[in-house]
Order: sequence, then C-alpha cells, then structure tokens
Amino acid sequence: MFPSADGQTTLVGYVFKPEGPHAARSPAVVMMHGRAGPYSSLADGRYDATTLSQRHQKWGHLWAQQGYLAILVDGFGPRGFPQGFSHQDYKQRPESVNEVIVRPYDAYGALAYLHTRNDVAADRIALQGWSNGASATLATMSSATPALKSPSPSSGFRGALAFYPGCGLKGHFKAGLIPYAPLRVYVGTADEEISPQECSELVDVSRAQQANITLKIYPGATHDFDDPGPSRQDIPANAAATRDATAEAIAFFASLLKK
Repeated sequence: MFPSADGQTTLVGYVFKPEGPHAARSPAVVMMHGRAGPYSSLADGRYDATTLSQRHQKWGHLWAQQGYLAILVDGFGPRGFPQGFSHQDYKQRPESVNEVIVRPYDAYGALAYLHTRNDVAADRIALQGWSNGASATLATMSSATPALKSPSPSSGFRGALAFYPGCGLKGHFKAGLIPYAPLRVYVGTADEEISPQECSELVDVSRAQQANITLKIYPGATHDFDDPGPSRQDIPANAAATRDATAEAIAFFASLLKK
C-alpha cells in the first residue's frame, strides 16, 4: 500500500517482480486498469492478487519477463468501488474516480512509491493504461499535469502506452495534448466503447503542435482487443492487433528503459 499523490487516498498495488537475470535496480512499468477495475469479473467479492483479471496478469508477467518490475495500481477499490463500473454508467460515475482529474495523482503516487524501492531504477519508469486507465494515462502524460511539478522524462515517466482510451477527456484537451515524454495510442475501428475518431482528432491537433504522440488504428479490432480470453481472441482482428501492439509495446519500452 502507498499514498496517492492526491494526499488523501491510500492505494493498493500489485507488484510483478522481474523474472530471470536482471540488474539490482530494474526499470519499472506502472499499469493503470480500466473502468472494470483490476479484478476478474468472477472475483465474487474477493479482491486481491488471486483474482486479478487475465489481461492484467498477462501484461504484468510479460513485463516481468522483459526484466522490468511492474506494478498494477488499484485506484477503485480504495475508494469503495473494487468491482469497477459498467460501460453504461459513465455519466453516473463519482468524481472520486475521475480519470482526467483524479487518477493521474494515482499514477504519480505509484511513481513516488517506486522511487522508494531499492530494486527500481528510479529514472527509468514507464506508464501503461487500458480504457479508462488509458484516458488517465493521457492526462498523466500532459506537460500541463497538475499532479507533478515540472514533469520531465527523468522526474516523471519515460514514456507511455495508452490502449483504447476515451479521447474526449471531458473536454480538457480540445486544443491538444502535449506530452512531456513519448506517448503511443492504440485503438480498433470496431471499438464498442470509445470513439477512434475522437482519438484521431486529438492526436492530429496535438501533432500539429509537434507533440510526441502517435496513434495506431487496427481495422476490425474491438475494445479490450488484447484481453487474452477467447471471447476477444477468437476475433481474428483482435488476435492480429494483440500480436502487433504487444510487439510494438515491448520494443517501445525497451528503447526507453533499457541501457
């Protein structure tokens, strides 16, 4: 457990330690869950490391296999919503879990916590988010974030991955989002929850201002395209998007985090 940078919430984090040979101080990845929270839909009231969703387990172990320490931040459970939220209730969600205003403070709380660990290379930490957590990732990486003073790749995150974020961001970045470190966004054309067009517009207006942000759109891929369960991976476009995005994610973080 560690404090959010909001100064009032104690967060829960699930750590995946590097697997195989690795340096005494490893690079790290902070992972931000989506609107359904970090846990499996089958958790049945048990919210702990044994009931993390398949997707979060997959990525946590993937980063550990790459020699990184990964930490999955539960930003909903400590605020009373461990079960997460449905897609339909977006407008009714409490402000206490606002992905643009609140959750960036959780990301920086995790960053500060990692800075206290003697097994983490404090200047080589990256960020990854999915869905609602990807929207939080976008806001977190803004050079204008209020959650970290004078953010830079050395004081903040070296870079970030945002998988299928909602790019409307509650109207906060209509004029563009200028990240302080490289930001990569991945969406599918068949996404049922977010608008790929909004992401395209956000990236276009941001890149027009020389922002270091890119967007990759996968034809036919849905929301949660990288979820390892058969309901998603039985869709060929999702399986193809998962392979490509995973390979790109590994290469991207290696370019930022490995010496």
